[in-house]
Amino acid sequence: MESQDLPECPVCLQPYDGECTIPRVLACGHTVCESCLLNLPKKLPGAIRCPACTVLVKYPPEGPTTLPKNIDLLRLIPGGSENPRKPVYKSKNVSNLPFLPRSWSDEFYSNWKSYLLRDDTVERDQVSLLPVGSFSSGGEDGSLFKAGYLVRVMDCLREMKEEERGELGLVLRAFTKQNCRICRVLGLWGDLGDGVLYLASEKQKRGNFLDKNLGCFEKEGVFNFALMGMEMCEAVISLHKEGLIAGCLSFSCFQLDDFGHIYLDLIEVLLTGRGIQDVVANVGFSGKKIGDGEIRMLFKDLLKRDVFVCPEVLLKLLEKEGTGVECCSLKYPIRYSSDAWLLSCILLRIVNGDVFSDEWVEYMCHIIVKGSENSEIDCSSVYTSSMEKVSSLLGTKFGAECVSLQQILCKCLDVDPESRSLVVDVWKCIRELVIRPQFDKMVKLDGASYDENGGRCMVVGKLCLLSRERTETQEKDELQGKEANGATDMVNGLTEGRIKWKDLQGHLDCVTGLAVGGGYLFSSSFDKSVKVWSLQDYSHVHTFRGHEHKVMAVVCVDEEQPLCISGDSGGGIFLWSINIPFGQEPLKKWYEEKDWRYSGIHALAVSENGYLYTGSGDKLIKEWSLRDGTLSGTMTGHKSVVSAIAVNNGVLYSGSWDGTVRLWSLSDHSLLTVLGEDMPRAVSTVLSLAADQHTLIATYENGSVKIWRHDVLRKSMQIHNGAIFTVSLDGKWLFTGSWDRTIKAQELAGDDVEVDVRHIGSIPCDSVITALSYSEGKLFVGFGDRTVKRIPVFPLPGFKTSAC
Repeated sequence: MESQDLPECPVCLQPYDGECTIPRVLACGHTVCESCLLNLPKKLPGAIRCPACTVLVKYPPEGPTTLPKNIDLLRLIPGGSENPRKPVYKSKNVSNLPFLPRSWSDEFYSNWKSYLLRDDTVERDQVSLLPVGSFSSGGEDGSLFKAGYLVRVMDCLREMKEEERGELGLVLRAFTKQNCRICRVLGLWGDLGDGVLYLASEKQKRGNFLDKNLGCFEKEGVFNFALMGMEMCEAVISLHKEGLIAGCLSFSCFQLDDFGHIYLDLIEVLLTGRGIQDVVANVGFSGKKIGDGEIRMLFKDLLKRDVFVCPEVLLKLLEKEGTGVECCSLKYPIRYSSDAWLLSCILLRIVNGDVFSDEWVEYMCHIIVKGSENSEIDCSSVYTSSMEKVSSLLGTKFGAECVSLQQILCKCLDVDPESRSLVVDVWKCIRELVIRPQFDKMVKLDGASYDENGGRCMVVGKLCLLSRERTETQEKDELQGKEANGATDMVNGLTEGRIKWKDLQGHLDCVTGLAVGGGYLFSSSFDKSVKVWSLQDYSHVHTFRGHEHKVMAVVCVDEEQPLCISGDSGGGIFLWSINIPFGQEPLKKWYEEKDWRYSGIHALAVSENGYLYTGSGDKLIKEWSLRDGTLSGTMTGHKSVVSAIAVNNGVLYSGSWDGTVRLWSLSDHSLLTVLGEDMPRAVSTVLSLAADQHTLIATYENGSVKIWRHDVLRKSMQIHNGAIFTVSLDGKWLFTGSWDRTIKAQELAGDDVEVDVRHIGSIPCDSVITALSYSEGKLFVGFGDRTVKRIPVFPLPGFKTSAC
């Protein structure tokens, strides 16, 4: 045999030699070299995953030296004895059909995830809020499905236009971190009460202060004025650094913190912008031209609110409304210097009070109504006259030493944005009132980008238009009676309670189990029967009778000879054929050894290699051959009732009232590890288990759920207000039913290191949920009030899913 044909370790790929690379045989039958076994990750005590088949196998505490050597490989004898009981594992047919079709992808979710605030983290009076969208508030009495907070917020984001999301994302990326003189944006918060999605930011405790200081600054207050003006300029410069132009400002946009420092509140800037748009919309209507009277009324209205807007922004807003201005042909672009106009207006109004307001109205009316390419001289004379009055007012307050400040503030009010000073220049001029230039060599204000092609004006952007556009759309839909169709109609109907589930009635007592197989739904009950329902029309097809005790569990074997298996509280195990015509007698039946001290069978599971496993009141897990009903093995270790069992990937999982979950090897029945030994038994009784691929779910009496992935506990959470009696896991979809009469739907995402549990929604019910089964987009629910119900079928029309 050539060297390349020698058997080698599947991990390090080194040929076995018996000295350096010693082959050791694992319980699953595969061989791995001794040195690799020493280095394999041991996530569970006493167990490892075979690197060849990924089956969880027992690992001796003494190390790999106690495992048997593979003598056959060392002798290069082909073939080898396989464990005759080694299961043949099949990959589970995982359904990719979603319970509730999402309108957003995982990539979309990951882009927005970090900006979403929890629904219980925001107090309205502690933050500034800007409505950016709306969703169904849910929670109405009679609703079938209450979509979770995450689903409503993500759907709301997905329904936004691309431009709206782009602008919202820009604000979030730029200002969720702390910026100089700008209130930090906290993120997006959905109010489940009013069904509105808000952009939330910090609110300074001292609030607005400017309106309380109008006209109060005299010559001796010039330094206070300078410090205040500098910080206002710094706030606007921080905005410019992120490529944003305010376009409008009001007194309410500036907030004072506990230390007397000024911050710009972006939410107030956007709310001010919406207010200006409302005023503009009320002045005229599309196709109409307005004159001096309407413009004068508009500016007086804005001044009542202490709101300032520059000429080019106002004309842009009028243009967007389709409203023209008589005799005006000014066409100036919006630039960063547009914000210099606003700051100049605010600073002059603070100093001069209402006197400046009257002068400002006259000046604005003149340049907008009479300004045109043919009247530059007239506008220039009006500008000169107005600025002389402004300078005189400022000089009266602060004296001759503020001449440079007078000049730069007047320059900021030039009708041509290109001729105005930048905010940085205003900051430097004001700073000279506090620190003389010769002593101010340590500070440089760099970093503000004034690429005029890159600035985005907030007041004419989508975030300011969002509220009106959405209101108009909603009104239009209501007038037209617009209704969605296809998938949208189905989803909306589900969340609004317009779609009712299908009731399957017939049991005389509490439903204990559900199983799907062979084209049928099977339900077991305390009434000692198993009912068979058609998956085509959900009609009752047959009833299996014969149990003398309460039927506690039911499972299906969907193989060449499909079987339904039921177990009762008296220890009886019945195998039923599900071939038509259904028989009145079971194919086989047998009983556990009877003992009056114990409560019979509590749980059932089947493996792919033809064995049935039972969890019982006698604290044992038993393995039975489906061929002849013989007992082929017993697993001991639990200290109380074995309440739940599950089989997956060569491992049997058992949960007990003792609060532990034990993992057993199917090949030799050896105990692999124990989970939950450190939990207090009083609060950790295991009630149900579900396993799928490398994920294990356990639910508990106290309403909590624990999730293991790749043998490591990744998530523990309290999701119900009572015992969780049943769980169903299919791929990434997790469903739980509880004593609190609620079904919770979760979506599992993330990777092997982190599990992200996304709450999809909840379904309030009229009775305790005792059984769940999710299969191929159908959710079946068993209740304590004797009924079985079916949730509407998905995928919906127009919704594409990947093949199962």
